[in-house]
Parts: sequence; structure tokens; C-alpha cells
Amino acid sequence: MHHEAYEVDIGPHVFPTAKYRLVLERLRADGRLGGISMHEPGPASDDDILLVHTADWVRKFSSGHLTYSERVALEVPWSAALVHASWLCAGGSILTGQLALENGLAVHLGGGFHHAFSDHGEGFCAINDVAVAIRVLQRDRAIERAIVVDLDVHHGNGTAAIFADDPSVFTMSFHQERNYPAVKPPGDLDIGLENGTGDEEYLRLLAEHLPLILDDHRPDVAFYLAGADPYREDQLGGLGLTLAGLRERDVEVLRAASSRQIPTAVCLAGGYAYRQSDTVSIHAATVEAAMEALSDCAAHLKAST
Repeated sequence: MHHEAYEVDIGPHVFPTAKYRLVLERLRADGRLGGISMHEPGPASDDDILLVHTADWVRKFSSGHLTYSERVALEVPWSAALVHASWLCAGGSILTGQLALENGLAVHLGGGFHHAFSDHGEGFCAINDVAVAIRVLQRDRAIERAIVVDLDVHHGNGTAAIFADDPSVFTMSFHQERNYPAVKPPGDLDIGLENGTGDEEYLRLLAEHLPLILDDHRPDVAFYLAGADPYREDQLGGLGLTLAGLRERDVEVLRAASSRQIPTAVCLAGGYAYRQSDTVSIHAATVEAAMEALSDCAAHLKAST
């Protein structure tokens, strides 16, 4: 899942919107997309967006009539292109969820804007695409229950707040505790990690918690936010994961879900490494892990028939 309009010109900025294109180019150059269907999403409808966001925020953001404090909180410059990309990205996560339900697994080369609240944007995030996707799938009766496995380095504050009173959606966040955002609304499981937490401790905690949550909540779909920013050389993170550790993280999440036959929609979420090539490598490795997991799912399905 990808759209060229995800790459919005926001000027000199730590958020590398070019990464979406560069990940796709890397995958194509490495020959990793053979036999894989690529989809270009259309934009979510306003009705879809309004399942999560208030009419006032949709009006303000769509028109650019933001207050000074709203612009400061958003942390990216407003433009009509940003609005278009946000609606497209929500459409992309909706379609990723639908394809995951059909095929067992799907990957969105975008998405994971988890700092967007129902009534405002924060931290580069204006529209919470994953929350919109879950609400659309529920509205359309494709699912009843969902889980958000958020492994971005930053707490998914917007997602936690949106689903705070909804037992049908379990929100799980592994994040650096002493990092943005300052205020972290409680999700269903919040694991705040100490600065410098590395591969061994991170993977141990993931193996301890994720299987129990999947077994207890029994979701119809999982949305996995595979942030690249837990990487030890990320500009906006302070954890200590290596490239190998991040790859193992992806494998463990996808294995835990597939072994329980839980359809999984993967979104890239954050990534701000000092070397942009590292961010691209991490995201490309996530896609590769997903492709391997999808191949395993197909093999298991063939063996059982």
C-alpha cells in the first residue's frame, strides 16, 4: 500500500516524508516485491474521518484555519497537500485493514499517525489513520474487536485517548518513558522503557506481554505500528535497539499474530535516524519480515487443505 502523494514538501524538517518513496524504491531495487500486489489507496471519505474526529477539527484542518497553538502542537506546516496526504493515508490504512482480513497480512508504506486526537493534531499527526481504519471496519461489521500494537518509540497518546472507554479496542504501547509526549493518557497496556533499553530487554518484555494480550483480548484484527525510531541512532529517540533487534521485533510480532490466525495490518509509523538510509533499511526490513510471514501463512493454509 503506497501513494506518491504521501511525500509532502514540509521544508527542512526532521520528519522525512521522502522515506515512503525511498522504501518502495529500495524494495524494488532489491527485487523483494516479486509476486506481491501493490495497491494505491483512494482518500478516506469525510464520513470515515468523522467516525473518529470532531467536525470542528475536520473543518479547521481541512481549511487551514488553525489557531497559533494548534499549529505549534501539530509541528508540521499546514498545506493543502498535507490535508490530501492525511485523507489518503487514512484511506490507505482502511484498505490495509481490509486486505489483512482477506489475506491474513497487509503492509501500509505509511500510516501510524498515533499522536492525533479526536479534536486536534499533535507531533506531526493530524488524522489518526489507524483509529479511523478500526472504526470503519467496525462500522462495516467486518470486525468487532481490534488491538493496536504500537511499537513506535513515542507513546501513542492520541490512540489511547480515542479508545480509552472502548473495551472492543485494546491499545498496547511500548515506548521510551522519558520522551515525547509529556502527558501520556493511559492505554490498556503501557510499557514505559528506560533510556537506552536495548535488544535483549525489549524483546524479553515483548515476548512476556504480547502473547498474553492476544490470547486474552482475542482480536479480529491487529494493527501493528512498526516504528523505526526505537533504533539506537534515531534523532528523536533514546532507546538502544539495533537493526537486528528491530528485525527480530517485527518477526516476533508477526509470528505471535499469525500463529493465532489474527489478521495483521502493518503501518510504518515513525523513523528519524541520523542517516536516512538507516530509516529506509529498517522499514524495508519490516516489509521483508511481513512478506516472509505471509509466505508462511500461505504454506500453512495449503498444508491444512
